[in-house]
Amino acid sequence: MTKQDKQDKQDRQDKQEMSGGLAAVEALKAEGVGHVFGLIGSATMELFDGLYLADEVDFIGVRDERTGTHMADGYARVTGKAGVVLAGQNGPGSTNLVTGLAQAKAAYSPVVAIAGSLASGHVYRDAFQEVDQESVFRPITKKTWTVPSTDRVPEMFREAFRTALAPRTGPVQINLPRDVLSGTASFDPPQSPDGYRPLTKPAAPADAIAQAVQMLRAAKRPVIVAGGGVKNTGGHEAALALAVALNAPIATSPGHGDAIPFGHPLNAGQMGPRGNVVASRLVKEADVIVALGTRLGFNSTFYTYDNINRDAAIIQIEIEPTAIGRFFPVELGIWADAPTFASQLVDALAVDAAKAEVEAAVAEWTSSYQAERTAYLADRDAQASDSFPIVPSGMFKALRNVLPKEAAITLDAGTLCLQATDALNYWTPQSLFTPLDFGLVGFGFAAALGIKVAQPDRPVVSLMGDGGFGMTLSELSTAVSYGINTTTIVMNNQCWGAEKAYQRDFFDERYIGADIASPPFDKVAELYGAAGFRAERVEEIGEAVEAALDTDKPAVVDIAVDPNALYSFRRDSFSHRVGS
Repeated sequence: MTKQDKQDKQDRQDKQEMSGGLAAVEALKAEGVGHVFGLIGSATMELFDGLYLADEVDFIGVRDERTGTHMADGYARVTGKAGVVLAGQNGPGSTNLVTGLAQAKAAYSPVVAIAGSLASGHVYRDAFQEVDQESVFRPITKKTWTVPSTDRVPEMFREAFRTALAPRTGPVQINLPRDVLSGTASFDPPQSPDGYRPLTKPAAPADAIAQAVQMLRAAKRPVIVAGGGVKNTGGHEAALALAVALNAPIATSPGHGDAIPFGHPLNAGQMGPRGNVVASRLVKEADVIVALGTRLGFNSTFYTYDNINRDAAIIQIEIEPTAIGRFFPVELGIWADAPTFASQLVDALAVDAAKAEVEAAVAEWTSSYQAERTAYLADRDAQASDSFPIVPSGMFKALRNVLPKEAAITLDAGTLCLQATDALNYWTPQSLFTPLDFGLVGFGFAAALGIKVAQPDRPVVSLMGDGGFGMTLSELSTAVSYGINTTTIVMNNQCWGAEKAYQRDFFDERYIGADIASPPFDKVAELYGAAGFRAERVEEIGEAVEAALDTDKPAVVDIAVDPNALYSFRRDSFSHRVGS
């Protein structure tokens, strides 16, 4: 036997015959996947059978594919790894993924969605539960595939994970036809991702660093705006080192109030139309703005110079080149990883000769901001009301006093939750998880479950309106079944608050569809086997939340919030109705 014949024989022996479903599970194992969120369906039984045999992978059965996607999204955001969701059924099972994947795309969250698909021979025949799944998912993912044959299952999974985790990260979706899953083929041993997914974070070129140093050494009112490029990369230490080197305040973009620790003296909090007055003023008055890993997009600016100084020189650092200068002209655009750039700039500033008169101006700018920030935080507590019924300011103060500093906090959309993005304190980087630009109601509770699966020893709290929690409370069953012990705080004001506020302020109180009948969710939680708590007065909130955090079950705290304590966030959207 020749040497080549011996090698061919060894190759045949190394190969393993298995079904497409089992090959899919082996591909997940090769990627290091430890958890799969999903809903069983007959289209993917071979894959589920493979999961049954895979001790390394925990399957968490959910009640709805949408909320399963939010769980995978939360898991992905807090770990930086791909979160995996499996829709076992083609057709309706797959289309239920749509909202969750659209949300993940808006947040650049690396979710790998897997869905069953009808048998290849039934395509275009009006088959049972037939829908063009690739066309459905193409606009809301980085990429979508239908696996063409059993032998290509591992290849398609490798490509899916590689695409989801490549900068900028985002969701992908794989369709697995029934015949592909049930068919068999000979497969090579699984390939480690180390061999095909190397990642070197791009650094800024030397001339760009030099230009940035020159601009910042001349600045008298510099400010850093830290966004997802700092938060999602765990780059807070590099960002803070840059702030200290410049003696410049840092504002955070909306939804990323945890990009740097709340307690740092250079942290101004969230800026923009939904931020606080101190951080917002800084960006409106700065002469140089370092946009560090942020697009300066809708929630930060509403795309207007009402929220950013028209005359400021902008240095924008982004991992996605098409985001640079997209909404505002920039003086210097740099394609780079935000923390890498920050570290480069700190090194360059250390060897640069500063001008004393400029440093004095910056010191005055920063000390003025710090005094204003201190006064703002003190006034926030002083103005909090302990009135009955409960109003948001009193509720948020009570929560600030009781929530653990190490807690992960998820929010929904809606005006109460939007206020919480800057009304709560986020002490630890990667502790705030929101729907961001998608503005999705029904995200927070399910995302919290995914975060808790990833970090079981960490307190995880979701803040929900009664409408959003009502959409997703069936996942209490999932939480109880799998012992996912999050604490959900439901701000129960018996209405869709944002819309009711608009009807009050701009439509002469012609209310329709805004009032809802929500149950006492503490009692609903108990029916599911979770723990339920209720607060009807401000002084009851702390005790109820502490008890919920201490219980060894999933817990729900129902807080009765005044339905008349309404606030119109997007007043600009109805400017055409003012005076009408």
